[in-house]
Amino acid sequence: MKPIPGAPPATITQLPRAEDRLSFVYLERCTIHRDNNAITAQDERGVIHLPAATLGAVLVGPGARVTHAAMTLLADSGATVVWVGEQGVRYYAHGRSLARTSRLLEAQARIVSNQNERLRVARAMYAMRFAGEDTRGLTMQQLRGREGARMRKVYREAAEQSGVEWKRRDYRPDDFESSDPINQAMSAATTCLYGVVHSVIVALGCSPGLGIVHTGHARSFVFDIADLYKAEMAVPAAFEIVGAGSEDIPGDVRRRMRDKLHGGHLLTRCAADIRRLLSGDDTEIESSDVVYLWDGGDRVVASGVGYATDEVEVPW
Repeated sequence: MKPIPGAPPATITQLPRAEDRLSFVYLERCTIHRDNNAITAQDERGVIHLPAATLGAVLVGPGARVTHAAMTLLADSGATVVWVGEQGVRYYAHGRSLARTSRLLEAQARIVSNQNERLRVARAMYAMRFAGEDTRGLTMQQLRGREGARMRKVYREAAEQSGVEWKRRDYRPDDFESSDPINQAMSAATTCLYGVVHSVIVALGCSPGLGIVHTGHARSFVFDIADLYKAEMAVPAAFEIVGAGSEDIPGDVRRRMRDKLHGGHLLTRCAADIRRLLSGDDTEIESSDVVYLWDGGDRVVASGVGYATDEVEVPW
């Protein structure tokens, strides 16, 4: 049998963990290709090289062309690729998970499927935002009320500090220009935050669609986790840029978010928070290529073994 042509993909043990990667890189109006194990971006100014295994998320903007070889490398490296419009928010694809175990995904599914567990984790998620408050006995309605009051206060304080007028969050995903400058900045900031959080979720092998607080959307869990950091990172970045009189809101917000995500160690925190919420432990789960067969109840048996006996009628 002939070997598969091209450079072989890195093994899971050779790839950096999600929390050790660059948060995101935004590329537009260029050709994205591959040079060995690096992603290249070429335009009229020249070529830059980006080691694929160090990337968390690649945000591909307008005017960009991506080759098959580049996408293959990004997928093998476990990087998330998000296509975005000129200003707005669009998500189209992600790379292969870095995880080789389904333990976190199974824990996530159990939590979503059990009302008591789901409420417990929802309370824990809100407790991470309500410093010093006890959320153990609160209903979802009470939690939402407290969160609404908290975010109104966050927006009000950010507006006072930046000198930006704030009325309310008002935007149309399909018409970026219809919003006022601060809402445009908020959309740009949350785009970056969602892309990075999505990259961590899929890198850990979790489902973006199985949300705890949010539900019904293909990225419900992305919105859940991003809300843990929105007041700390996205809101200040948006108000700071608008308050400074930016003439390139989307570009300036992306750069400010890049600095905040890096300075706030978001990848490390996000990965640990997801593990803690879903499994009760923030330590890394060892990757493994072992596959088991369900044996009923909580039991599993090894796969790749013939279990036919004289007492079992095999249909083939």
